[in-house]
Amino acid sequence: MTGLPMRPELNPGEAWSDAFLAKLDALPDAERAPWPALAAFARSASAGKPSAKWLKEAQKHLDAVGAGNFRAVLAVSLPLLSRPRTFALQPAQYGPDPNLVLDNFNALSLKGLLWMVPLVADSALTRLLPGVVESALKKVPGVGPREPKVANAAVYALGQIDSEVALSALARLSTTVTFKGTLKEVQKALEVVSKRLNISPDELLDMGVPTLGMQTVGERVEVLGDAEARLSVDADGAKLTFSKGGKVLKSVPAAVKKDFADDLKELKVAQKEAEQAASALAQRLDSLMIQPREWRGESWLERYLNHPLAGTVARRLIWLVDGVPAFWADGDLRDLNGEPVAVQPESVIKLWHPIGRTVEEVLAWRDRLEELQVRQPFKQAWREVCVLTDAERRTNTYSNRFAGHILKQHQFNQLAALRGWRNKLRLMVDDSYPPAMRDLPAYGLRAEYWIEGIGEDYGTDTTESGTYLRVTTDQVRFYPIDAPENHAHAGGGGYSMWVNQTQQPVNPLVLADIPPLVLSEILRDVDLFVGVASVGNDPTWQDGGPGGRFREYWHSYSFGELNETAKTRAEYLKRLIPRLNIKDRLELDGKFLRVRGDVRAYKIHLGSSNILMEPNDQYLCIVPDRSSPGGKNDGPDVNFDGDRVLSLVLSKAFLLADDTGITDPVILQQLKR
Repeated sequence: MTGLPMRPELNPGEAWSDAFLAKLDALPDAERAPWPALAAFARSASAGKPSAKWLKEAQKHLDAVGAGNFRAVLAVSLPLLSRPRTFALQPAQYGPDPNLVLDNFNALSLKGLLWMVPLVADSALTRLLPGVVESALKKVPGVGPREPKVANAAVYALGQIDSEVALSALARLSTTVTFKGTLKEVQKALEVVSKRLNISPDELLDMGVPTLGMQTVGERVEVLGDAEARLSVDADGAKLTFSKGGKVLKSVPAAVKKDFADDLKELKVAQKEAEQAASALAQRLDSLMIQPREWRGESWLERYLNHPLAGTVARRLIWLVDGVPAFWADGDLRDLNGEPVAVQPESVIKLWHPIGRTVEEVLAWRDRLEELQVRQPFKQAWREVCVLTDAERRTNTYSNRFAGHILKQHQFNQLAALRGWRNKLRLMVDDSYPPAMRDLPAYGLRAEYWIEGIGEDYGTDTTESGTYLRVTTDQVRFYPIDAPENHAHAGGGGYSMWVNQTQQPVNPLVLADIPPLVLSEILRDVDLFVGVASVGNDPTWQDGGPGGRFREYWHSYSFGELNETAKTRAEYLKRLIPRLNIKDRLELDGKFLRVRGDVRAYKIHLGSSNILMEPNDQYLCIVPDRSSPGGKNDGPDVNFDGDRVLSLVLSKAFLLADDTGITDPVILQQLKR
């Protein structure tokens, strides 16, 4: 043992590196000996992706340490990547906190280790890679994503692994990753896989939904000794239950924990993956509501309607089968009248969208879903529809419908990325920025939402690193997708089109010429940005924010006219209120939900969820619990997926209807004022 390197050169102090080193220390000397050379070679991963020569050399090192040992060491260390440092570093006076980022030396080692994963990967190791991506992309103040090169290396590995687990992970990451650099790597990896399988990227994503061993749509049953384990997936998520002799048990039987530990672990992994995969599929189908996507009947039945996991989402949506609207009910696809709708192998299947449908049909589908007590995976029957207004016909080439708002920039930027928009955070610098943009290649169009940074006080109107905290909004426009981009100074001054010597300025397109579906979905996106990111939604801003500069805007938004989402929210509440156990204390009144308490009466604005107390419209500030925005309302399931404001309106209504039970001293002080 004399002279034998005891461990590779990895810096301790990070949970993952400590676990890595501890696992090596537990190995016999002979098995530990090749590891320093492997770790040193891993740190040569300086390129964007490994070369064939690099991979050939990596294989030699893997052969030396053994594939099983390599998998075992990474299996204990990778899950700890998101954990805090095991001993803290002293932050410098300026700059980011070093405790929140990865050690540079270790990060380079990890990048190389991830490049090696495809050479020895099994399903268990592959399942750890999406977690590496998510941990490495976690935002750090003053830095951005924690360590993109590690995230990109994990994505590369997934693209090289030929398995259902890897494909499922890539499909999920394609809907959840918002950091542009890594999202581009995800798309590249999907292209690699699609070429390998000789299918289109769209078909690849259709195939990327795992079955997870489920025998029928939404259900997997395993017999473990004298107990039965059941994994079920529905609108409420994935549940794992156990029964014995037909009786459902409250917990996992001791015999299962003892004799079937590996089976139990695999079932729990499948449960988590089912939740993630179903959520990612719902997000992807929601994004396809703007696309002219079609499926052939045979493949759609296999990959959607009758797929063990995808079917749990597809069977809660309305589809067009050869132009006939249909929904899954009573064991079959049926039309509005309950008659079966046949799907032929060559039938053309599309997602149903309320745009262009009659009001009567839309209302009928809402009634039908309510009758069936179906909670859709995203807004479809209740989807907001934005049609061209007379004002927009007069402005002709731009919409001012969502101009003049003050948005929290970071929240807006995150929402924009989730909805497929390109945007750059504005800094208080002498620089120019393009507007927020969404490319629509299927239509040859580009949508723009003009925004500018607002404020002049560094540190008050910006973060410590100089990023504007707020932006002000202007026009929505459409251009050909290849038109030169507009730019505006970071601090405002108006947009102008930048062209070079080979380009000519391009006029914005006439709104009336934009396909109604595209116009509606783009304006719906912008409605979402304003409805969620506006400072008018913040109940603590009644004084108008810094220096009271935004007081007028806050009041006009907090209690002003309803946007499209809020109008739809009001329509939904009309149906929901009769089903609530406080229905006798509630009344819809235009922009407000009126609540009758025992101490006072209240008006909750349906757009902002802010509250006025009667009889003198005194403002009541209730700050929601960010960890549980909906609160407990003891009412029926809300069929309004993703509408946080509706959850706030309901939770506040239940709280105020029982105002004699309020114990929060801040709220009580306001009630007695």
